[in-house]
Amino acid sequence: MSMKMLFIETKAKADVELPQKAIAKLPKRLCLAASVQFMEQLPQLRQQLEKYGKETSLLKARHSKYPGQVLGCGYSRMEFDSPNTDAFLYVGDGLFHPEALLLGSDKDIYVFDPFTKGLRKLGRAWAERIRKKEKGAMLAFLHADRVGVLITVKPGQLGVQVALKQIFSLRQRFPEKKFYYLICDSIDFAQLANFPFIQCFINTACHRMIDDYDKFPKPAINIEEVLKLARA
Repeated sequence: MSMKMLFIETKAKADVELPQKAIAKLPKRLCLAASVQFMEQLPQLRQQLEKYGKETSLLKARHSKYPGQVLGCGYSRMEFDSPNTDAFLYVGDGLFHPEALLLGSDKDIYVFDPFTKGLRKLGRAWAERIRKKEKGAMLAFLHADRVGVLITVKPGQLGVQVALKQIFSLRQRFPEKKFYYLICDSIDFAQLANFPFIQCFINTACHRMIDDYDKFPKPAINIEEVLKLARA
């Protein structure tokens, strides 16, 4: 018997008005993005920024519910109202979502935390570190004979279920490798150490899991990158 799930949106009551000193540090053309908790405050923020001469637009993510909403797992599916935007301005606490913007574009990312009233700029060096790790994982996969494929049955990982045919076709695409399919609900990094013979892991769940690269006992690569390699 399956359990039904109910997702309830929570709204933050924090004021999103930026200090004038913070606005002065921002470039002229801004694409605004926020987590779902701050969706209702974005119109107010746009008014304030445009009052001080800024040009604003909203992020469009294909699988987000609202214009301007960013999901941490969706950096490969982002679109811009204005292709000439200079930078992103993200509203929210934490760095998981703005890091997705950093990975999904070549723009600067400014992060405004409504709770601390702090404004910070994320550097491109962070994204470059991720890219270098991805290249290293690709080389590890190419040289591996025994590969572990991580598959989750957790609700919400719809991309996994849709792509099962492609996932299981890895054996035909790379006949020189032996694939071990590891199926679970929540992926426990500690349990992966129980498979010491595996030389590289392929992640088929949320691709932001690779952000925790150092928690994997062996190099790990996203399924999308492996499939691109197969098509090359």
